[in-house]
Order: sequence, then structure tokens, then C-alpha cells
Amino acid sequence: MTQPSPIPASPSEQDHAARAAAEPPLPDAADPIALFAEWFEAAKASEINDPNGMAVATADADGLPDVRMVLLKDFDARGFTFYTNTESAKGVELAANPQAALLFHWKSLRRQVRVRGPVERVTEAEADAYFASRARSSQIGAWASDQSRPTSDRLALEKRVAEYALKFGVGRVPRPPHWSGYRVVPQALEFWRDRPFRLHERLVFTKRATGAAWTPSRLFP
Repeated sequence: MTQPSPIPASPSEQDHAARAAAEPPLPDAADPIALFAEWFEAAKASEINDPNGMAVATADADGLPDVRMVLLKDFDARGFTFYTNTESAKGVELAANPQAALLFHWKSLRRQVRVRGPVERVTEAEADAYFASRARSSQIGAWASDQSRPTSDRLALEKRVAEYALKFGVGRVPRPPHWSGYRVVPQALEFWRDRPFRLHERLVFTKRATGAAWTPSRLFP
């Protein structure tokens, strides 16, 4: 059998390696939330689609991991927030085990950020405010979709969308009682940055409790 030929590094990869080698190490004394904000701004300028896309990992009642892509909608010192149907698979899993892990992967920057911690529901006011900011079609979709549950076919969903569109007419669409937001409260954040020869940089910030100081540490790649 013919052995595959190694794929040589492209000129862009070679250029990236040279630039990466010249960058100084990430500062241990950085505020991890401020560092995330800096990286997120760079991602918004660089990523082609959804720089706020993130993988959300939860676990079911048997401890089997589950993961899916969602969109980050807000972040601050309190944590990282996303919104969903609370009766969806992730909503049910978070009700039983309110802990989660997040992963941001920005391929254009060759960077990723991992977040782990307990999960809390946002306030009713926060959920109402965000729901009101959504496009009307998305608001109706939140009522029409029994997220994560079986459906007979696509037509069944489209029929429900039409029914709710008729129900609300041109008036305000209220937030469904089964739709809200979750905030992942970080207890650990890891910043990963590509480096030549797979000697990547990994800087981790951890804290023992909410309000405690962050403790930085570095990991071998």
C-alpha cells in the first residue's frame, strides 16, 4: 500500500508560525474576563461566521456527556450567558445537574477558550429584556418549537409556526414560560494559543468560590 505523503506547511501556516513565535507570553496577572473580552473583540473582526458560537457541554442523569453549539449572548464578571428552551435536552440536564463547560474555538485566530463552572438561571427581567430584543420570527419560533422532542415531519413545525403567528397577530409576543437564560459562572478559564511545533501556550485561571481571587497557572501543551 502506498504511504500517504506528508502535507507540507502552507505559506500562510509558515507566516503564522513566525508571527506566533514573536508574540510575548500571555500575562499571568491578567484579569481573565478582560482577556476574554480582548480575544472576543479580535474574533469578531476575524471570524467569518458566529464569533460568539460556543460548544456547551452538560451531562444527563446517567452522567453521559452531551454537547451542542449555541450562541453566547452576554458575558461579564458574573459569567457567560445563553438562552434556550428550558424543556430542551440541555435544560432538563441542567435542572438535574446545574454545571456546564463551554468551549470557544476561533479557527481564524488559532485560539480557544475553555470555561467550566456551576450554572444559574438569569433573572426574569433579564430573560424578558433579551426575548424582547429578538426578531419577531424568532419569538414565534420559541413558542412553536418543542425543542429536543420528536416531531412527525417538518410540516408539523411549520404548521405550529403559522398557528402562533395567527394567535399573536401584530401584537407583542410575550416570552414563553419555558424559555429563559442560563449563566455559566466560571470557576476555571483556560486560554489556549497556537504555537509553532505544537508547543502551544495554555494559561489557566481558577478560583475556589465566587468572589475569590483568580489563581493563574500554566500547563504543558
